[in-house]
Amino acid sequence: MNNQPNMSEKELITDLLNEEKHLVKQYASDVVETACPSLRRIITTNLTECATDQHCVFDQMLQRSWYKIKGAQDQDVNTAKQDMQQLRSQTGI
Repeated sequence: MNNQPNMSEKELITDLLNEEKHLVKQYASDVVETACPSLRRIITTNLTECATDQHCVFDQMLQRSWYKIKGAQDQDVNTAKQDMQQLRSQTGI
């Protein structure tokens, strides 16, 4: 019996990154819907740890040129800042 994975290292790391992203989203959703303070602290801790793990996997992919990112243009950054300022003024947050 062959115990070798059928996936390449890149595919495995990509799958891991996708799972970490999913977990971060799930923890974020759970933390805002939890009424019990002690459970909320546990979920918040898990969220932070999972986000750290996700960043480590992301960083490994960047180092191996397996994850391409596009640098933000100054115009795009300024537009995003303006949009956030407008949203803050509209919501008061």
